[in-house]
Amino acid sequence: MASQAMKITLERIALFQFTPVHCAQARAMLGWSVEELSRESRVSVDAIQRFEARQEVLDVTRLALAYRLEAEGLVFFPGFAPGRGMNVKGSTPNPVGRADFAMVE
Repeated sequence: MASQAMKITLERIALFQFTPVHCAQARAMLGWSVEELSRESRVSVDAIQRFEARQEVLDVTRLALAYRLEAEGLVFFPGFAPGRGMNVKGSTPNPVGRADFAMVE
């Protein structure tokens, strides 16, 4: 039970910390287009564009983006540009196991 509570807590932290600006900045840092991030994260181009335009997307979609970018060694803190972190892979729980993962946009 504690591991489920921890997973939910980590997801909420990731949702708070990962912003639309972070997404665009992270793509620029990696030299990725929207299309490349789409392929890497399994999130549609439309959903990424909507998120970066500060429009609503599902939480699971945001988590999929954050997870994939963190897998590249990026970290996200409110009010700061993304940075390179040491050993941060997995800070955001992999959303694949979520019951709503099939709903990723």
